[in-house]
Amino acid sequence: MSETVALNRLSLNQITTENWSLKESIDGCVRNEIPTISVWRHKLAEAGLKESKRMIQSAGLSVSSLCRGGMFPAPTELERRKRIEDNKKAIEEAAELGTDVLVLVCGPAPNKNLSESRKWVQAGIESIIPFAKQHSVKLGIEPLHPMYAADRSVITTLGEANVMQRSLGSSQVGVIVDVFHVWWDPFLYEEIERANGSILGFHVSDWNVPLPDIFKGRSMMGEGVIDIPRIRQAVEENGYHGPIEVEIINQDIWDMPGDETLQWVKKSFVEHV
Repeated sequence: MSETVALNRLSLNQITTENWSLKESIDGCVRNEIPTISVWRHKLAEAGLKESKRMIQSAGLSVSSLCRGGMFPAPTELERRKRIEDNKKAIEEAAELGTDVLVLVCGPAPNKNLSESRKWVQAGIESIIPFAKQHSVKLGIEPLHPMYAADRSVITTLGEANVMQRSLGSSQVGVIVDVFHVWWDPFLYEEIERANGSILGFHVSDWNVPLPDIFKGRSMMGEGVIDIPRIRQAVEENGYHGPIEVEIINQDIWDMPGDETLQWVKKSFVEHV
């Protein structure tokens, strides 16, 4: 196995250039020879689905994933049904953009009952599997770091995601491995092995000390403590050889000129991924 990763696997997760519109991110990828982009739905909504598809295709870019679906838990059955319908809309958007992966950020507990909310997550995913299959879109359960359990996701470990994926029993469902969220887990490599054949995405950034912010806390690869190459090699050994998304949520990086950010991304990708 090569010790370095080829730049043709680099995908710009659009949140890394949050201050750019979708068009600006697409143009930036073209200028900086980045072949793939991961689209966020709030940027997609700004540009419109039809125009977004046209721009991406005209630029010759591939789409690695659409972010995000999920957010299944809600205090009322009516609201939970609305969220399921929104996930169906996201599946349609992913299919129209030409990606086969919808990333699921599963959602927090609205009532402090974590176990109940995890059941709502599983029920929500189960309910959209037939619709996802119909549109040839796979559903990637992304566990988030436990510090996000209160406001973003009750699924906090790769082990939880694996158990849920197996319980659902569908090849339409897999997991996302994001190094920022899972690097700390003492069972990480065992769980990556358990996920063999069901890894749908691999996201990279870094964890600097101290974190500059809880939400906007990710650093450029090589600036922190995560052993990214070891995790990459583990996901590759267990069947994932697709695009590698650079997903960095950091205000200082957002405020940089976008082309400088993308050049830094490419350099750090080669040296530290």
